[in-house]
Amino acid sequence: MKTSFKFYSDPSHGWVKVDRPLLVSLGIIDKITAYSYQRGDFVYLEEDQDLSTFCDAFVTKYGKEPVLVHMPQSNNQSRITNYQRFGRA
Repeated sequence: MKTSFKFYSDPSHGWVKVDRPLLVSLGIIDKITAYSYQRGDFVYLEEDQDLSTFCDAFVTKYGKEPVLVHMPQSNNQSRITNYQRFGRA
């Protein structure tokens, strides 16, 4: 089971990269907002609401907090904001 996840940020926001199948297995895929982004089979959870939803579900299922690995902060707008807004497609 994967327990660490990359946290990306720019001067205005942050996101955690999570596999879409994990969100399904945690039963929260329908709780993720359009403030998060997606690319391929990854969802980039926004830090304000969706990350909390993920962490709460992770703790409930696995009994421990996920480890967030902070990547170097970008000084410019993150390319994540150019990815597709989250949807269930």
